Amino acid sequence: MSQLRFAYLGPRGTFTQQALNQIATEDESEHIPAIDSPRAITMVRSGEADFAVVPIENSVEGGINATLDTLAKDSDLLIFAEVLVQIAFTLAVRPGTKMGDITHISTHHAAWTQCRNWLGEHLPDAVHLPATSTAAGAAGLAGDGDPGYQATLVSALAAEQYNLEALSDSVADNPDAVTRFVMVGKSGTLPERTGSDKTTLMVQLATDEAGALLNMLEQFSARGVNLSRIESRPVGDSLGRYAFSIDAEGHLMDERIQAVLLGLHRVCPKVTFLGSYPTADHRRIRLRPGTTDDDFISARAWVDNLIERSS
Repeated sequence: MSQLRFAYLGPRGTFTQQALNQIATEDESEHIPAIDSPRAITMVRSGEADFAVVPIENSVEGGINATLDTLAKDSDLLIFAEVLVQIAFTLAVRPGTKMGDITHISTHHAAWTQCRNWLGEHLPDAVHLPATSTAAGAAGLAGDGDPGYQATLVSALAAEQYNLEALSDSVADNPDAVTRFVMVGKSGTLPERTGSDKTTLMVQLATDEAGALLNMLEQFSARGVNLSRIESRPVGDSLGRYAFSIDAEGHLMDERIQAVLLGLHRVCPKVTFLGSYPTADHRRIRLRPGTTDDDFISARAWVDNLIERSS
C-alpha cells in the first residue's frame, strides 16, 4: 500500500513539520514541503497531496489569516485533526559566528514578532529579513556563499537538521506560546465524535440588517454552544462586508450543533462548514442543562406529537 502524502509549510525542520510528525513521521508517510500554507492546501485540492498540515492559530497573534482565507475559499476541504506545538525558538548561526557579528536575522514574520522584546534586549540593532518560514532562514545559512544575514530564529529541529550552532535556546517573549496546526483533506467521512470535539465554520453576516452580529451569536448561545475562537475576516469584495471564522465546541453529529447550523442557515447569507474533529487537549465539553442530545430529541418528539394530535 502506498504511503499517504502530506503537504506542509516547508522546508524541512519547520514547526509545521514538528506538528506533522505527531500525525505521521517520514518513516510512515511522504512529507512534501510547500513554500507557504496556501500552496500546501492547494496541493490537496489539486490531488498532489492527500492531506495538508498547516498553522491556523497561535496564542500570541491569533488566527493565521492565510490559512483561514484559503480554507474558506470553497467547501471542498475539511479539517480532520488538530495538533498543538509549544513554540520556543533557537537563535542559530553558522559555526563560529558570535553574537557581536549579527547585524541581520532572517526568519518568518511570526517568529520575529514572538521574539521582539528578547531581540530588543539582546540584539537591538539587528535588522529583520523576512523569510517564507523559519526553516527557510536556516536553509539559507546552511548553503554556500553569503546569504546576507548572520543568524536565524528557528526550531531546535531545524538548527540540528541544517548543522547550525545554537547561540541561545528557548528564545521567546512568551515562554508559554503555543501554535495550533490542523490536518486538512478533501471532504469525506468525519472523525467520530468523542465528547471533546470542535467544529470550525466561516459565517458571513448580512450587511443590510441591524444587529446582524448579535443575531448570529444568539444562534450559538440559545443552544448552549460555547465558542472557543471567533475572528472577523473581510469578505474582500467591498469595504464593510465581513465574515467570522469560528471554532465552536461540539460535533456535527451533536443535536445542539445541528440546531445551530439550522439557525445560521436561516439568518446568515453564507455558512461554510470546515469540519468537526477531536480537540488536541481532549478536554470534555460541559453541557448546559437542556442541551444534551436527549433533550433536543425529546423536545422534537413532543412537538411532533402535538402536530399529530392536531392534524
